[in-house]
Amino acid sequence: MSGRWKLHLRMWLASIIMFVLLYIICTVIGRFLGFRTGPMFYLVITLFITFIQFYFGPKLVERSMRVRRVSREEAPELHEMVEDLALKAGIPTPTIGISETTVPNAFAYGRSTKDGHIAVTRGILGLLTYDELKAVLGHEMSHIKHHDSAIQTVISVIPVVCYYLAMSTLFSRDNENGNAGMIIGVVGLLFYFIGQLLVLFVSRIREYYADEGSIELGCKPEHLASALYKLVYGAANSPEAEIKEVSGSKAFFLNDVSNARNDISELSQLDLNSDGAIAADELEKLRNSNVKISTSHKFLELLSTHPDMLKRVKKLAEIQNNT
Repeated sequence: MSGRWKLHLRMWLASIIMFVLLYIICTVIGRFLGFRTGPMFYLVITLFITFIQFYFGPKLVERSMRVRRVSREEAPELHEMVEDLALKAGIPTPTIGISETTVPNAFAYGRSTKDGHIAVTRGILGLLTYDELKAVLGHEMSHIKHHDSAIQTVISVIPVVCYYLAMSTLFSRDNENGNAGMIIGVVGLLFYFIGQLLVLFVSRIREYYADEGSIELGCKPEHLASALYKLVYGAANSPEAEIKEVSGSKAFFLNDVSNARNDISELSQLDLNSDGAIAADELEKLRNSNVKISTSHKFLELLSTHPDMLKRVKKLAEIQNNT
């Protein structure tokens, strides 16, 4: 895809910025604790934390999302689709798993294309048509092909470190160091917000490329658009407790499940015949219409893990015109 270098550039720049933030945090903590060591010590600590997150990230995702890997005998259709998409993508076939949550969705994770994993949730099974599900899997396959799942996993840990640092020191005070603990807490909180905005930005950018990647693998734009509509609708109708349970991993999903009720009000306008899906002709009408995003939605998008859903489907409509 022409322009994919922009994705890689943004991902690597984000990784470098996050690494610098983590290095500063490690140095500040070390100084606060009284360690009088040189920069090399904190560099090693930063590299160690990054390595741990990179190495154990996939296992943490599997455990938090309760993923159980399934064999070909258990899920022959899933294996057939994933194998076909992997062949078209030119990468090794990822492992396939099922996440035991009723919130309909799918996600990809792993350290590299050779260590790729794709999981679908229990809630997505039976909700989508064959073509819609394959378009979703094509989206996830593209995440693995673009290497953005690994980078997303690594950089996501930095805001978490900053947050816990801030919460543990913000209200602390001792006679020896005065307000030093509170100052570190404020700095940690500032870095948390900066890091979180950066993670959200990277997460949104990679979704556009994965959508395009799914089309490159032979899936049709209307099938992915219809799948997104159904996933939004499914999340909007999921129990609040289930949404909260998976909210920590929503950056890996196809859509922001926490914002599903706002998204459904936008996407329902596209379902002209009210059949619960988005057809090719409905997507074409969107392409020929002007999409205006309100100021409030633009602001909410900055705080979301995913692009505004109407803008995203509009992009698919434009791709449809070029296929």
